Amino acid sequence: MAQEVRLNGVRYRWPRHPVVVVCVDGGDPAYFDRALEDGIIPNVARFMSNGFNAVADCVIPSFTCPNNVSIITGSPPSIHGISGNFYLEPETREAVVMTGPELMRSSTILAAFGRAGAKVISITAKDKLRQQLGKDMDIAAGAINFSSEKADKCTLLENGIENVLDLVGLPLPDMYSGELSLFVLEAGVKLLAQRKPDLMYLSLTDYIQHKYAPGEPDSDLYYKKMDDLLGRLDALGAVVALTADHGMNDKSNPDETPKVIWLQDILDKQFGQGSTIVICPITDYFVGHHGSFGSFVRVYCNGKAAPQDVIRVARDLPGVEMVCDKETAARVFDLPLDREGDVVVISDAGTCIGMSPEKHDMSGLAGHRLRTHGGLSEAKVPFVLNYPLHEVYAVRAARGGLRNYHIFDFAINGAAT
Repeated sequence: MAQEVRLNGVRYRWPRHPVVVVCVDGGDPAYFDRALEDGIIPNVARFMSNGFNAVADCVIPSFTCPNNVSIITGSPPSIHGISGNFYLEPETREAVVMTGPELMRSSTILAAFGRAGAKVISITAKDKLRQQLGKDMDIAAGAINFSSEKADKCTLLENGIENVLDLVGLPLPDMYSGELSLFVLEAGVKLLAQRKPDLMYLSLTDYIQHKYAPGEPDSDLYYKKMDDLLGRLDALGAVVALTADHGMNDKSNPDETPKVIWLQDILDKQFGQGSTIVICPITDYFVGHHGSFGSFVRVYCNGKAAPQDVIRVARDLPGVEMVCDKETAARVFDLPLDREGDVVVISDAGTCIGMSPEKHDMSGLAGHRLRTHGGLSEAKVPFVLNYPLHEVYAVRAARGGLRNYHIFDFAINGAAT
């Protein structure tokens, strides 16, 4: 058996204890701060007190796919190639989802350890992530990879496991519920006890954070249940590491309608229809979460409007925090240049960006204020381990510059177990 594994310039030692990394989707530090203040997460409080606790930065755009892939590969999007949930394919000029493993330019930490003989497991809430997180995992050799969204359809051939509902002892959760994430953690506890994996990645969904602010009863209940399950993972002897893919902010007007910059309409009025294409890379089929509203969009120019013209118009719009060309975006945010738009527009903490009203399904937002993410204002995420760091990693952490995609490195190499 190998003594170490290398991927994307990082050397990972062989784990001495099972390592469980949990991505708390949408887990803005404000939720943990409020839960700590209210005394409802005793296990995480203990991790923070006795282990390691910091706030890190996520990848920009602060969306699910680029950040989960960064975490599972230990690298920025410039290395792994995934820069959103949705993008414009440059040759066809067609907007396509960016959730296929074939678009990834890196293997994963789990796959690398699996090839070296480790027992590896990946469980995600949303099935849209399953194939990317499972890229290159050898199911035939014993790896396990499934989603709670489709836990009732798992097979040994495709997922490395079957009868998941019986294993977990819970019904299939609704995709618009906190239970979708809690099922992931319950499955993780059961598999940690039964299969004793070397590495396990548990990726949750942000339905609760999109719908409820810190301190609201529904979010409190969710964090209480999450804390209990994290405590059970800890009790089974694992190194438990927590981070998030992005934060979350309220982006609504006082009357509870979304506070939106309708960027496609603005650019059409300025330059004419067909001059630009606005792509919202938060887009996925979970429209009930966010209605495809985020704080980071890409603008593609079709010749009638030059990038500098779009920048001139967009930078003066109320609610816009940053506008830049593709080269600047790729350099500043460590993104793949060939998958970047001609212009990037980022809104502030209280504002989101859309295309045109008719292109957004807002039905799922009824009765709730819009809470969403994608910009610089949602870049802060928790970085927590249930063990303290040994000296080398403690010094490294003290220097700053922590990113969420360092979490496997710190959990495997840095935990003083």
